[in-house]
Amino acid sequence: MTIECPAADGSSERQTKFSGEPPMCIDVSHTYEATIVTNHGTMVAFLFSERAPRTVNSFVFLARYHYFDGLTFHRIIQDFVIQGGCPEGSGRGGPGYRFADELPKAGEYAVGSLAMANAGPDTNGSQFFVISGGSGMRLPPDYSLFGKLISGLDVLDEIQKVRTGRGDQPVDPVVIESITIAESE
Repeated sequence: MTIECPAADGSSERQTKFSGEPPMCIDVSHTYEATIVTNHGTMVAFLFSERAPRTVNSFVFLARYHYFDGLTFHRIIQDFVIQGGCPEGSGRGGPGYRFADELPKAGEYAVGSLAMANAGPDTNGSQFFVISGGSGMRLPPDYSLFGKLISGLDVLDEIQKVRTGRGDQPVDPVVIESITIAESE
């Protein structure tokens, strides 16, 4: 079964399972911004399409298929990370495919960095995290770094402070209402 690139204008119908890694749907010479609307406010991230093309391609592909719409940030640890992108909300789900790492150098993570969560080398899927503090900045370079917040650090700070329970899950859901992608040459 051929996997099609979604419409760049966001008009593709929602899809949540795929039979394999998507084809290259982005143009690495273009710039991409992701607007992440949550029930706590909006964050905007610049995506590193040149340094992490496979990761950005997958994230853009999933966002344009509305994969993230309605999912939650299921793991929140203050001064560390907020993590989302799991279709089950359990931290174990994914889009039906995995892809290879595009790892940064040590010390490149910063507050607001977007990186892929994984279950070991080359197991990237749909789960991503946003570094929310110093503990996250000290992570080893084992996670594909693919973007950085350019606005919404106040929203990130608010989200990282929500009350959590068992497994670092928020007591009240922190919902990703939508992720839309802006592309420019």
